[in-house]
Amino acid sequence: MDLQIEGKVALVTGAGQGIGKEIAKRLASEGAKVAVNDLFHDRAHAVAEEITRGGGTSIGFQSDVTQIAQVQGMVEKISSLLGPVEILVNNAGVPAEIRSGQMKRTVFVETDPQSWKKDIDPNLYGCLNCTYSVLRSMIEKKEGKIINIISEAGRLGEYNLTVYSGTKAGILGFSKALAREVGRHAINVNCIALGATAHEGLKPPLNIESSPDKDPLLQKMLKSYPIGMGLGRIGRPWDVAYAVAFLASPKACFITGQCLGVSGGYSMV
Repeated sequence: MDLQIEGKVALVTGAGQGIGKEIAKRLASEGAKVAVNDLFHDRAHAVAEEITRGGGTSIGFQSDVTQIAQVQGMVEKISSLLGPVEILVNNAGVPAEIRSGQMKRTVFVETDPQSWKKDIDPNLYGCLNCTYSVLRSMIEKKEGKIINIISEAGRLGEYNLTVYSGTKAGILGFSKALAREVGRHAINVNCIALGATAHEGLKPPLNIESSPDKDPLLQKMLKSYPIGMGLGRIGRPWDVAYAVAFLASPKACFITGQCLGVSGGYSMV
């Protein structure tokens, strides 16, 4: 299927590895010109170089999405080098349970208020900052696709991940409200909700090399993912990337304010 995004300018945040990297590569394979953002310069440029070696068009940009001035500066550079952003994928964020390679979950009453910013700033403010920085040009063009990557924790609430769940739920509410505001400008705003998704940036049992046949915790997790049980795996970055590419295309022009679960059936809202 021709997704008709050839030549479109896409910004993918947090795209130096894992899910964001796969999203950037998929959009580039469909002909989009991709701005690869990451907090780390080397990661962003490595992904951009991989895309260009494969025949695509891409440039890496280092920027901290929690800092509005940095984001606005990045968007200005993208506009001058590739053109105004027409597709924004807000993927950057920090999963609360992954801290220094360890799984960490804490009931809310025992959390440290100083730690809340570790989730709120990248997960929620990162989305707000990037959206705010590209939205005016989308309104002027009367065209745009905004896809926000959230978690099923934002739709269902996750035990011992209260602040993290709150940030993802905040993005969902923001996306629905924004979709109502900008629909008259032919701008689509949607979310994709993820379950456990293995990639190279995570430690076991959620790294890409983990096997459910060898890890009892992964076997236990799979019981919550109906399709995952059938496939013998949890989510992979390409599962997300295909969904993003569709929502970024004109084929999805009549879909807005929605949340698509790409989670193997973990949630069936």
